[in-house]
Amino acid sequence: WLIVASAAGAKKNPAWYYNLAAHPDQVRIELDGQTHDVVAEQLHGVERDEAWQTIGSSKRFAQYQAKTDRELPIIRLAPR
Repeated sequence: WLIVASAAGAKKNPAWYYNLAAHPDQVRIELDGQTHDVVAEQLHGVERDEAWQTIGSSKRFAQYQAKTDRELPIIRLAPR
Protein backbone atom coordinates (compact mmCIF):
# COMPACT_ATOMS: atom_id res chain seq x y z
CA TRP A 1 0.00 0.00 0.00
CA LEU A 2 1.10 3.57 -0.65
CA ILE A 3 0.06 6.54 1.45
CA VAL A 4 0.86 10.23 1.06
CA ALA A 5 1.60 12.61 3.94
CA SER A 6 -0.13 15.47 2.15
CA ALA A 7 -1.95 17.28 4.97
CA ALA A 8 -4.03 18.71 2.10
CA GLY A 9 -1.00 20.71 0.94
CA ALA A 10 -0.20 22.33 4.29
CA LYS A 11 3.25 23.80 4.91
CA LYS A 12 4.17 21.03 7.37
CA ASN A 13 3.84 17.27 7.32
CA PRO A 14 0.93 15.81 9.30
CA ALA A 15 1.68 14.63 12.85
CA TRP A 16 1.07 10.98 11.95
CA TYR A 17 3.98 11.14 9.50
CA TYR A 18 6.42 11.70 12.39
CA ASN A 19 4.91 8.79 14.33
CA LEU A 20 5.50 6.50 11.34
CA ALA A 21 9.04 7.81 10.89
CA ALA A 22 9.85 7.25 14.57
CA HIS A 23 8.33 3.75 14.73
CA PRO A 24 8.18 2.31 11.19
CA ASP A 25 8.04 -1.29 12.44
CA GLN A 26 5.14 -0.70 14.86
CA VAL A 27 2.39 0.17 12.40
CA ARG A 28 -1.03 -1.43 12.22
CA ILE A 29 -3.65 -0.46 9.66
CA GLU A 30 -7.28 -1.40 9.21
CA LEU A 31 -8.58 -2.03 5.71
CA ASP A 32 -11.98 -3.44 4.83
CA GLY A 33 -12.54 -4.50 8.44
CA GLN A 34 -9.25 -6.41 8.67
CA THR A 35 -6.15 -5.33 10.58
CA HIS A 36 -2.68 -5.68 9.10
CA ASP A 37 0.71 -5.28 10.78
CA VAL A 38 2.95 -3.41 8.36
CA VAL A 39 6.35 -1.75 8.08
CA ALA A 40 6.42 1.87 6.87
CA GLU A 41 9.15 2.93 4.45
CA GLN A 42 9.40 6.39 2.90
CA LEU A 43 10.16 6.30 -0.80
CA HIS A 44 13.01 8.36 -2.24
CA GLY A 45 14.59 8.97 -5.63
CA VAL A 46 13.44 6.89 -8.57
CA GLU A 47 11.01 4.84 -6.44
CA ARG A 48 9.29 7.99 -5.24
CA ASP A 49 9.24 9.48 -8.75
CA GLU A 50 7.62 6.35 -10.15
CA ALA A 51 5.00 6.27 -7.39
CA TRP A 52 4.29 9.99 -7.88
CA GLN A 53 3.54 9.44 -11.58
CA THR A 54 0.49 7.45 -10.52
CA ILE A 55 -0.44 9.40 -7.40
CA GLY A 56 0.12 12.80 -9.01
CA SER A 57 -2.32 11.93 -11.78
CA SER A 58 -5.04 12.30 -9.15
CA LYS A 59 -6.32 15.87 -9.34
CA ARG A 60 -6.58 16.06 -5.56
CA PHE A 61 -2.94 15.14 -4.88
CA ALA A 62 -1.67 17.30 -7.74
CA GLN A 63 -3.49 20.25 -6.15
CA TYR A 64 -2.04 19.44 -2.73
CA GLN A 65 1.50 19.38 -4.17
CA ALA A 66 0.90 22.68 -5.97
CA LYS A 67 -0.15 24.35 -2.68
CA THR A 68 3.13 23.67 -0.85
CA ASP A 69 6.87 24.03 -1.31
CA ARG A 70 7.62 20.74 0.43
CA GLU A 71 7.81 17.46 -1.44
CA LEU A 72 4.89 15.35 -0.28
CA PRO A 73 6.26 12.22 1.42
CA ILE A 74 5.12 8.92 -0.06
CA ILE A 75 5.22 5.97 2.30
CA ARG A 76 5.03 2.30 1.38
CA LEU A 77 3.27 0.06 3.89
CA ALA A 78 4.52 -3.50 3.46
CA PRO A 79 3.17 -6.52 5.35
CA ARG A 80 5.33 -7.70 8.26
